[in-house]
Amino acid sequence: MLKYSRWAGVVVLAAVLAGCAHSPQQLNVAPTINAPLSQVARQQPVTVTVQDSRSSPVLGTRGGLYPDSSNLTINPQAIDQVRQQVEQALRKLGFQVVPQGTPNANSLVVSLAELSYVSPKDGVYVTQADISAAFTAEVRSLNQRYNGRYSASAQHRFGYAPNQATNTRLVTEVMSDALSRVFRDPEITRVLQQ
Repeated sequence: MLKYSRWAGVVVLAAVLAGCAHSPQQLNVAPTINAPLSQVARQQPVTVTVQDSRSSPVLGTRGGLYPDSSNLTINPQAIDQVRQQVEQALRKLGFQVVPQGTPNANSLVVSLAELSYVSPKDGVYVTQADISAAFTAEVRSLNQRYNGRYSASAQHRFGYAPNQATNTRLVTEVMSDALSRVFRDPEITRVLQQ
């Protein structure tokens, strides 16, 4: 009986320690543009570039007892998803998306400039996550240039460490909010219409 209780104690201790350590997560984010878009352009040609200009692919860590082993990253296809959303938004606005190098085309460059996930590192339990995202946009017409930075953030509290699905949803929401702000800026469409 004594051997059984020792073994049960070891199993319980291992389970507790495993709960304190979080494995890395790659989040399959799919940001969307939820700004109201109505046709304002007359098929002016626009080239589109979407890029990830962050200095590191790591958003942050999930926290917990071993935060250095719980990095968060986003899926490599996220930038393709952003590009699809940007092109779709431009078409809804009445622009014609054309290939790079098209003569007399205006250009829009959208960059993921920042994406961070900060959770407390001083405790065993993950109780909070501060998530922020920022996109930059550079618009060029034949005689004008405009730059903007668009950010969004959210703070969430938890009773337990969020799983991959929850983190994916929360990061997607913040990215979507920041990306939508690009198309809420009237200067973007004004310069592209020239």
